[in-house]
Amino acid sequence: MLPTDTAGASTEDMSERPALLLVHGAWHGSWCWNPLRTLLEANGWRVDTVDLPSVAPASAPRHGMHDDAQAIRDAVHGPTVVVAHSYGGIPATQAAMPEVQHLIYVAAFLPDLGDSLLTMVGGTAPPWWRTEEDVIHALTPETVFFNDVDDPPTDRLLPQSRKAFTDELTEAAWHDTPSTYVICEKDNAIPPFAQEAMAGRATTTERLDAGHSPFLSCPQELAAIIENAVSLPRRPFPSSG
Repeated sequence: MLPTDTAGASTEDMSERPALLLVHGAWHGSWCWNPLRTLLEANGWRVDTVDLPSVAPASAPRHGMHDDAQAIRDAVHGPTVVVAHSYGGIPATQAAMPEVQHLIYVAAFLPDLGDSLLTMVGGTAPPWWRTEEDVIHALTPETVFFNDVDDPPTDRLLPQSRKAFTDELTEAAWHDTPSTYVICEKDNAIPPFAQEAMAGRATTTERLDAGHSPFLSCPQELAAIIENAVSLPRRPFPSSG
């Protein structure tokens, strides 16, 4: 396993490391990755984030899952490992690109062709969703998302476009790209049994004794898992010749 302390000294040639692209889930923004990003950057990784356009204030235009997938593609510049959380696993799977060498699903939806988030939750909204015209709000996020987080950032959550939850997958990157699934065993948003089922599609599986937001509750442990996954065999980067 690559080191995960703040000394940041891996013997791996830095020029050979892929970038890490962190993709947030529904209602969140790139801000949620800050503690994890700080740790990874201290260990010498180049870390990029993306803000998915389907998460926006109520007055903003509404975007769907395919818009989110395009935002992910636009954020990839060379060899990259994509780390996706929750809903973010769906556009990350749609955004199939040869530059993506490994996919890491953190308590995330891992869909197949034709799936949407709505179909993956059984076609019926969970009781903690509140639909209001073309947006969905998350009720009780302090217990659903942040049950093991001190000072949960509930005030930073924004409305989620309903279209993002109904758009269907036309690409499935994990068919051709190595992947790791991180099961969060205290998750109140995506039940662990559902994560177990989706993890069967991944190349390897890891586990955390954490709720839905390990990037906030246990960023050091999540950083170690990510660094270990990146050390596994990766999809070759396409040569320019």
